[in-house]
Amino acid sequence: MRKGSGITGMKRDTQKAFLKDKTYRLEITGLTQEGQGVGKIDGFVVFVDTVLPGETVTVKIVRQTKSYAVGRLIKVEKPSPHRVEPFCPVFEQCGGCAVQHMTYPAQLEFKKDIVVQSLRRIGGLENVKVLDTIGMSSPYKYRNKVQYPVGRQDKEIKIGFYESRSHNIIDSAQCDIQPSESNEIRGLVRDFCNSNGISIYDETTGKGLLRHVMVRKGFKTNELMVVLVINGSKLPGDGALVEMLTGKYPDIKSIMLNLNTKNTNIILGDRNICLFGQAFISDYIGKYRFDISPLSFFQVNPVQTEVLYGKALEYAQLSGSETVFDLYCGIGTISLFLSEKAKRVIGVEVVPDAIRDAQKNAGLNNVTNTQFMVGEAEKVIPQLYAQGIRADVVVVDPPRKGCDEVLLNTLVEMQPSRIVYVSCNPSTLARDLKYLSEKGFEVKEVQPVDMFPWTGHVECVIMMTYCGSEDK
Repeated sequence: MRKGSGITGMKRDTQKAFLKDKTYRLEITGLTQEGQGVGKIDGFVVFVDTVLPGETVTVKIVRQTKSYAVGRLIKVEKPSPHRVEPFCPVFEQCGGCAVQHMTYPAQLEFKKDIVVQSLRRIGGLENVKVLDTIGMSSPYKYRNKVQYPVGRQDKEIKIGFYESRSHNIIDSAQCDIQPSESNEIRGLVRDFCNSNGISIYDETTGKGLLRHVMVRKGFKTNELMVVLVINGSKLPGDGALVEMLTGKYPDIKSIMLNLNTKNTNIILGDRNICLFGQAFISDYIGKYRFDISPLSFFQVNPVQTEVLYGKALEYAQLSGSETVFDLYCGIGTISLFLSEKAKRVIGVEVVPDAIRDAQKNAGLNNVTNTQFMVGEAEKVIPQLYAQGIRADVVVVDPPRKGCDEVLLNTLVEMQPSRIVYVSCNPSTLARDLKYLSEKGFEVKEVQPVDMFPWTGHVECVIMMTYCGSEDK
């Protein structure tokens, strides 16, 4: 984050005069994409959590590198008019939400500005139409999945979230961006562990049994899944836990053990054992039903997902005669939306399990005009194009690293009428749009969508049209 901020030219004598553990008065001039405040002391950049642009604050310097320093907020001397009291009692410790101290309308403006500035600074795109961020009418309890790390601190079992920039677990009774069932289920699991002497995983030694607790909820079906990630193959007393959970929550349709015996930071292992019910729960996005297993990727905000995918379908401007490529298609969620108005949709995804889920989901919804292929988009699409298979419209929804240049170059050669780009990272989005803009595509419109209220994250849907290239 800070290394990539592009801040250079710091004076060596300023660095020598800058003192750790000393307090300074600081004017906050902006926020990073992660919601961290930015200011300068004698030209030296300082990052501070839980502050807002326009504020005057007193900070204590807690860390310094050659190019920046980190300050801890001591006092807000002059508050921003957009400052509010965070609703979470552990906001300043928990690493989950970065901007709870900002009014929700101001968050939406902040996220739009992130996109605008990235397009200008990285993409060199000055006159792009960026619409106002689409927010939520009630930005609470919006997550349909939570993954709680489990640890032991001072002999007590902690099930919560990691503290900002650490692996210390913050255990709070309530998290208001999760459904109430998620908060209560972790309390029941904690009680079970205490009553049954369940050992807790220690990431430093690699010993202990229970590692994580994951809860998933179908917002339209109310179906619940509980996944217990263990460092072993069996959970002692699992029958009592099943009885406890299902007795309190009849909407629980699935209780799973996920086996992860590797000494790694990866949360989920590859093998699952069903303790109760079935190995999946179901939910809907729009009219489409999806079966969701422990390892399935499924957008965590179902309300805004419908908004995001609806906008992607609108930007695709399909008439019913088009062949559409859906790249990085996951379990086929966008593909099914596109299939409604396309002649044919070809989805490409590198994860074999996701492709199997995509094929299953197409069958669940009686969709017959989709085809799903396993492989890296930058390899599969050039092969299809070499075989004479091309798309009229391409939809890309890449991971945070953005699209591979080989893929972008193939799209330039293919010259689809439109590219719809769904992005979770404004920086790599701007880089890719710059490349495509220089090769004959025009950015027509950008729609930010707030998928993760109270955090610094923003997703976007972009419509590009092919206008031709001067060098062709």
